[in-house]
Amino acid sequence: MSGITLGDRSAPRPAGGFSLFLRRWMANPLQMGSVVPSSPALGRRVAALVERQGDEVVVELGAGTGAISRALLAGGVPPERLVVVEIVPEMARHLARSLPGVTVIEGDAFALSEALPAALHGKVGTAICGIPLVLLPTEQQRRFVAAVESVAPGRGFLLYTYCATSPLPYRKLGLTARREAWTPLNLPPASVWRYRPAG
Repeated sequence: MSGITLGDRSAPRPAGGFSLFLRRWMANPLQMGSVVPSSPALGRRVAALVERQGDEVVVELGAGTGAISRALLAGGVPPERLVVVEIVPEMARHLARSLPGVTVIEGDAFALSEALPAALHGKVGTAICGIPLVLLPTEQQRRFVAAVESVAPGRGFLLYTYCATSPLPYRKLGLTARREAWTPLNLPPASVWRYRPAG
């Protein structure tokens, strides 16, 4: 069962988190997907691509230490409209402490219909993925796509990645793909891809 935590609504605490990122990377480098947290330049690119109306929320999957989360907040996503999902308990606790007003869910991005409260199903404007999907077998990728579709039907998702070409075999997955942004200022340089259900 997923743990749901509301971020502390008091004043923000220092972001920190690099030592936590490094510890998690050393424990499971494939889960992290990079040797350094995402850069502010990449965060701004992702934030500029968010689509959200009215009472819709933005859902970030695999939030890590919150680098992209902070960029989303700085880019205008209200804290009460940002939901971050993180499977690693230690990182989920860090996010809940460091992101005031944001809903942090300790849960599995591959089981979103269970992780997200039912009230948010169909209310996801943009889902953003920081999970290194390119490293996963096609069946796992297919499971991820189905998980997003279960809570955000027809909306697809944004994926930031270090691949210049599409990291997903999108036709096999029943998706369309478009590279929306590229930033050489990230280490390594990163792209942001938007995937939507085909047809």
